[in-house]
Amino acid sequence: MLQALLEDIVARVDAANADIRPELRLREIGTVTQVGGGIARIRGLPGVTSEELVRFAGGVLGVAINLEPDEVGIMLLDDNARLAAGTEVYATGREVDTPVGDALLGRVLDATGRVLDHGKALRFSERRPIERPAPAIIDREPVTVPLETGIKTIDALIPIGRGQRELIVGDRQTGKTSVAVDTIINQRDKDVICIYCAIGQRGTAVARVVDTLRRNEALQHTIVVVASDEDVPGLRFITPYAATTMAEYFMEQGRDTLIVYDDLTRHARAYRELSLLLRRPPGREAYPGDIFYIHSRMLERATHLNGDRGGGSLTALPIVETQAQDISAYIPTNLISITDGQIYLSPVLFHKGVLPAIDVGKSVSRVGGKTQYPAYRSVAGDLRLSYSQFEELETFARFATRLDEDTRATIEHGRRVREILKQREHHPLRASEQMAVLKAVNAGLFDELPLERIDEVEAAIQRRIVQEFPQLCERLDAGEALDDSQWQQVLDLARDQLAEMRDKQEA
Repeated sequence: MLQALLEDIVARVDAANADIRPELRLREIGTVTQVGGGIARIRGLPGVTSEELVRFAGGVLGVAINLEPDEVGIMLLDDNARLAAGTEVYATGREVDTPVGDALLGRVLDATGRVLDHGKALRFSERRPIERPAPAIIDREPVTVPLETGIKTIDALIPIGRGQRELIVGDRQTGKTSVAVDTIINQRDKDVICIYCAIGQRGTAVARVVDTLRRNEALQHTIVVVASDEDVPGLRFITPYAATTMAEYFMEQGRDTLIVYDDLTRHARAYRELSLLLRRPPGREAYPGDIFYIHSRMLERATHLNGDRGGGSLTALPIVETQAQDISAYIPTNLISITDGQIYLSPVLFHKGVLPAIDVGKSVSRVGGKTQYPAYRSVAGDLRLSYSQFEELETFARFATRLDEDTRATIEHGRRVREILKQREHHPLRASEQMAVLKAVNAGLFDELPLERIDEVEAAIQRRIVQEFPQLCERLDAGEALDDSQWQQVLDLARDQLAEMRDKQEA
């Protein structure tokens, strides 16, 4: 019995070997001559192409970015502790790519597809190059649909459309990431896929964002792509391109996507570090000459595709950090010129407790106004005008001893507008909840109300309009215009709530 079994196994092995046709395969082999600082210099590989993926003995990956007559400069994508002079390196014949697909949703990973959330291994069926050409002009359509952030100041005064590129700019610790995270949270029931791309952030900061998204039930529609400040500069450099490729996968399926780059200042610094190590000629502030191009070619991939291409959209919210409120610095001005507007967060407003600390005067949306709901437009114009007048008068009022009644009334009204635009962190609001209180403050209903009670009245009005006028709320949330009688219902509700609170206070 055993003899027959052995003979059967030998017969099967012989049959399998009969189909094998050995063949010789030529492979170029290079040798490391120098390594350090996240880059390597190698000799050999005469056939390697620009931005081709190479693999070192031991499994470390790199990208060929400097092709010189005598050597090749490699940008490493992993720790170089295992590399030394003399290590062999092989060309892979393919571009740098990243996994794409639905399996990535809810996961935390790096640009190469390595899982960072200690969960199960990724199961994906496709990888795509991280560098891809932007859609042609003929494949694009105008931005027409709003991307609701749930933040009153933005949705009413600086609206963003799906397919737009809106820069978030400000000094450190002014709430830039909070604005972006709140926007992601607000997409929970909007059928928008979100990608949060952390570049050079501390691990604790990224963990805090992931925890916030999980607690607010927003992680299941989000992919978190991370390159921490401890990673090599090469991995930090390719991360936003990989995140954009992941977003494009959904856009090309006709889905709406949102990507947050947090932040591109650190991305630019990583590229400057690589360029200087590779001895490329430095330019302004030691940045290389193509620093504008590395961001423009990435942000140009954000767009709204036409119906023939599926009609999907990719909205980009790049974040850039300024020093001492200098928005005219090199990298911020580059990005302002590439994007379709900016949201400026002021440290002065932040320290005054005006949160989110959005400076309406320095913020602009060059495209989003065309996407804004008609109901928003009916309140936004008066709101911006009254707020602008207030800011100007408040500055002059500091030096005035006596003010006339009109000026005093304008200032008091403006203070209530500023108070109503405040909003708690990670608490996005429905369009109907926003418009109810904005219409009321526009009508001057809060002008006699003490500032410290506005938050209480606002919450009561929002609660009552959802309970008492559900059909009206549905219309507002859908972006439909209201007639005068319907707006009067909203104002009557606000007046009723104010009267009720006055009666309680007097009692």
